[in-house]
Amino acid sequence: MSGFREAFLYVVILVLGSFLVAESAIGVNWGTVSFRKLKPSTVVDLLKDNNIEKVKLFDADPEALGALMGSGIQVMVGIPNEMLAAISSSTAVSDLWVRQNVSRYLVKGGVDIRYVAVGNEPFLTSYSGQFQSYVIPALLNLQQSLAKANLAGYVKLVVPCNADAYESSLPSQGTFRPELTEIITQLLSFLSSNGSPFVVNIYPFLSLYGSTDFPQDYAFFDGSTHPVTDGPNVYDNAFDGNFDTLVAALNKLGYGQMPIVIGEVGWPTDGAISANLTAAKAFNQGLIYHVLSNKGTPLRPGAPPMDVYIFSLLDEGAKSTLPGNFERHWGIFSFDGQAKYSLNLGLGNKELKNAKNVEYLPSRWCVADANKDLSGVTNHMRIACSVADCSTLNYGGSCNGIGAKGNISYAFNSYYQLQDQNAQSCDFDGLGMVTFLDPSVGDCRFLVGVTDTSSGFGPCPRWIMIWILMIWGLCVFLI
Repeated sequence: MSGFREAFLYVVILVLGSFLVAESAIGVNWGTVSFRKLKPSTVVDLLKDNNIEKVKLFDADPEALGALMGSGIQVMVGIPNEMLAAISSSTAVSDLWVRQNVSRYLVKGGVDIRYVAVGNEPFLTSYSGQFQSYVIPALLNLQQSLAKANLAGYVKLVVPCNADAYESSLPSQGTFRPELTEIITQLLSFLSSNGSPFVVNIYPFLSLYGSTDFPQDYAFFDGSTHPVTDGPNVYDNAFDGNFDTLVAALNKLGYGQMPIVIGEVGWPTDGAISANLTAAKAFNQGLIYHVLSNKGTPLRPGAPPMDVYIFSLLDEGAKSTLPGNFERHWGIFSFDGQAKYSLNLGLGNKELKNAKNVEYLPSRWCVADANKDLSGVTNHMRIACSVADCSTLNYGGSCNGIGAKGNISYAFNSYYQLQDQNAQSCDFDGLGMVTFLDPSVGDCRFLVGVTDTSSGFGPCPRWIMIWILMIWGLCVFLI
């Protein structure tokens, strides 16, 4: 009982402290869909060295949470969409999830978990409503589970929404999609009753990428030659226009004062014409200065978003490229924790600080042997790129212009590094050779892998966790 009292007292102190120091801040999304990941402890040190005090996870990875123990960093953990059905099925299932992923970490010297993201963009149009019916029941069950654990007053449940949940030709006319009106109204009622903000992901880059008619300068923060005039209000950047479209949509449902958190916003550095270092720096720096100026927007003057989570901290080389090759290049740091460009996060440091003590494989690369006939290399390249990340070779990518032999070498090396530089992985029927001279050309960087981060069995795969939750719920039901 004394341990319980100690934990409960710790949470009370945190709650009281949050009222005293709560303020808007810049945070980051820490995604882990990578072939080779930095050690979680290295990532946490990277966060601390850059004074980043808020981080958003897409799951409740025990390795990441273990590394965050005692860091003082405020954390949003996530529940993948695939788990919503099981969690919505019974409170026994949600109780188990809370015990395993919240209660065990939210102790003295533990992890400062502030939010649980219930799903990730579950109302996305492309999902065709497959997760929609689970959201509210999952929220209700999880809220009850948090209450049982005496955490409901501190840990807030949120549902990150994509900006496609609302629409309009002008910001002041913003409305939620008609088929979402009922469930969004239920969601807003829940959020309001429990003191939670509305979390939205806004991506001006995707608007530019998806439309040839979208004015490029409107995506940034230096003014636009194509501003949007909406009655007395003039919008010269897409972020403010999108944000106020949401504000108007919330107002129409009676929640015009609902606090808003930006769950994801950023700009990729590779894989598309508009995705490059210069544009990413201009967007992210402009965004940070804009938010921290407290200027707000025309519909919320002087009231910027509560928090803004930059997407993302690190590149994720194993993400799907179906939306575009840029998907693997959102990081403000490369996969190995090295800053891609200078950026002032407004958190004390004027420049980003690189990750320390990164463990690399030896400095060697696999390239095409120029003395061999490379005419039959196509199948080798296809196989290499089906396993490794070759997204920078495509149109608009940083390695697109390095020539045919360069493209072959890049594909070979990407595969070679992924195979921990195994000698056989650079054979390619005699067409590859190992070199100790860095073949990087200009902005096209030939990567050297980092050593594997995991020891033992690592975190429980997501599909196993889903089945555990479902079986647990079934057993409770049968009992």
